[in-house]
Amino acid sequence: MSVTAILLWTAVLSFMPISELRGAIPFAVAHNVPWYWAYLFAAAVNALVAPACWIFLATVHRLFYGTTPEKGIRWYKNIFDKFVERARKKLSVKFEKWGWLGIAVFVAIPLPITGAWTGTLGSWVLGVSRRRTMLAVIIGVLVAGAIVSAVVMLGIETFNIFINSKWRSA
Repeated sequence: MSVTAILLWTAVLSFMPISELRGAIPFAVAHNVPWYWAYLFAAAVNALVAPACWIFLATVHRLFYGTTPEKGIRWYKNIFDKFVERARKKLSVKFEKWGWLGIAVFVAIPLPITGAWTGTLGSWVLGVSRRRTMLAVIIGVLVAGAIVSAVVMLGIETFNIFINSKWRSA
C-alpha cells in the first residue's frame, strides 16, 4: 500500500465516528508509520471533527428546525426537543460540576461512544460555547491519542517478547 493510501485511510478512520483514534493509530502503526507520526496525523485530523460537527449541526439543525414556529419539519422538532430535554436533564448536573473540562475528559476516554463526535454533540446540546468546545475536544483528542499510542506500542513490545529469538528455549 502506498504512503498516500495509508495516510488517506488513516485520515478516514480518524474522522469516522465509530473508529476515530482507536482505529486510525493502530492502522497507521500496522502499516509501518512511526507511532509519533501516526499520533500527530491522526490527532490533527480527529481534532477537525469538532468544527466540522459544529458547522453541520448549526446548518442542518437550522434547516430542519426552522427559524420560526411555522417553518421547519414537525417530526424533527418533536424528536429533537425530546432528545435535548432528556440529554440536558441527564448531563446538566455533571456539566455544572465539571464544566468544559468534563467534556475534555469524556473525549479523552478512548472507548466506543466517547470521542470527538459525541463530545461535540454533547457540548452543542448543552449550549457550551464554540470556543470552549473546540478547546475541550482538542485536549481530549490529544490525551486519547496518547493513550491509544501507548496501548498500541505496549502491545507491540509485549508481542515481541514472545516472538524474539532470545526468549525461545533451545
